Amino acid sequence: MIDSTRKWLRKNRANFAVGIGVLGAGYLAGQYVLSKVTETRQRMNEDRIAKENLRRRFQQNQDDCTITVLALLPTATENILHALPVERITHDLQQKKAERLGRSAGTLNPSSALPSSGPSSVTDDDGRSLASFQSEGYVHASQMAASGADVGASNPKKSKGQLWNDLKIGSITRAFTLLYTLSLLTLLTRIQLNLLGRRNYLSSVVSMASHSPQDPTISLENRDDDGVEPTYGNDFETNRKFLTFSWWLLHRGWRGVMEKLETAVEAVFGPLNPREDIPLEKLSALILEVRRRVEGATPEERRSHKWLSYLLPPPDQEELVLRESGMLKSPSNSQPTSIPSPPDSPTSRVPPTSSSSSAAPLRRLLDETSDLIDSPPFTQILTLLLDTTFSHLTDHHIRTDAYRLPDPSNHPRIQEVPDLDSGVAKAKLAAILAVVTRQAHAIGSGVPNKYAQAIEGVKELEAFAAVIYSSQFEFAALGDAQGGGAKEPLRRDEMVEEKNETGVVGAATNMFETVWGKITGS
Repeated sequence: MIDSTRKWLRKNRANFAVGIGVLGAGYLAGQYVLSKVTETRQRMNEDRIAKENLRRRFQQNQDDCTITVLALLPTATENILHALPVERITHDLQQKKAERLGRSAGTLNPSSALPSSGPSSVTDDDGRSLASFQSEGYVHASQMAASGADVGASNPKKSKGQLWNDLKIGSITRAFTLLYTLSLLTLLTRIQLNLLGRRNYLSSVVSMASHSPQDPTISLENRDDDGVEPTYGNDFETNRKFLTFSWWLLHRGWRGVMEKLETAVEAVFGPLNPREDIPLEKLSALILEVRRRVEGATPEERRSHKWLSYLLPPPDQEELVLRESGMLKSPSNSQPTSIPSPPDSPTSRVPPTSSSSSAAPLRRLLDETSDLIDSPPFTQILTLLLDTTFSHLTDHHIRTDAYRLPDPSNHPRIQEVPDLDSGVAKAKLAAILAVVTRQAHAIGSGVPNKYAQAIEGVKELEAFAAVIYSSQFEFAALGDAQGGGAKEPLRRDEMVEEKNETGVVGAATNMFETVWGKITGS
């Protein structure tokens, strides 16, 4: 039996060898496939975590932008209210009315009572208009102090017509200036915080990639000499200095916007009488005409309009901004200097004063901010933000408070037919001015700020922020990691050339289109 078994094994040993080989190969193939599946699953999990982390960082960054805007807006509001003291003009008109009533009461007699019945309707109109300003408006503390101290010594006495004209121009200009300032501040803050957020994210990615995959421990070692964080702009002092450049818009830039608006409002609303009845359609056309005079009447004019001078200081005023905001001590010399720029940078309008490496990241951030402000998408997004804020003012406040029409945002299931159509509804200009005066305070310091909430609803704004947050990842990782922190900032055309030469194709452009499409739904 043993011999027969041995003969059978010897006879079928080839089959056994083939079978064992097949089983071994199958086992190895199965292990290989299993490892690949595990690796793919791990990679997908890491990609999902990375995307969620990026999305969470981006969303947190946008929330920080909103909080920052609401924190900075009262500063600009304080300056604008002080420059356009509408409540003080209202106080002067009320004083004139009181003096006129006092004189008429002192000199009134039966013979003069008859002729005075004619203009009484005019006096009643003025009283109702001023009462609407007094009962429903706001009076700023600084304006109350100024009106009490400078009641007789500031300016020469003005007539009632001159005061009403000043009230008309001042109230409209102030509200419109606050709308423009809110929109510009929102865009500037989005650009600043998303540029810093992008660099901080790159810094964290590079820091994580610098650790060995086999070493899962978290190192608390301080690597100040590796040059990674300064390269990507993750420097606390640089970030602080960069963010303080919003000081220019809050204290200087809004004044240029106000001057342009004041000229446009004077030309458009100047001929109107405060007692004149204004249809809602005509008021919308007048507001649109003011915006055309400020922004441009055609798309080409709007694209060519430059907002940079309102948002960032010229190079010779950059040190002034840092000094006024408390970031620099008293200057060693009396002549202000600018932050050094690379010699070939398009934003370097003055020769660089020094070659300090600590100012290079700040210079690069300012140059990139200037490029974004001068880009066509900035003007397009600003137009959308202004459309939203002006629509909110006209449709939700002037329409309901001055014209007594229903709010278009409310859609009840059963709605009564209004007595007057919105196209033929009329309101006196004085009543419209009272609403605009109240809304100026709501724009600047409303809690909650409905205008800021309306801006947050513009999808294109988040798309613009996503473009900034996701742009130039390849360039930053390639150029900075190879060249180190001493590499000079490049112009936009140089960036494109370097990407093409190094084989980094237009992934950034595709990323822009992808992010824009996902957020806007187009």
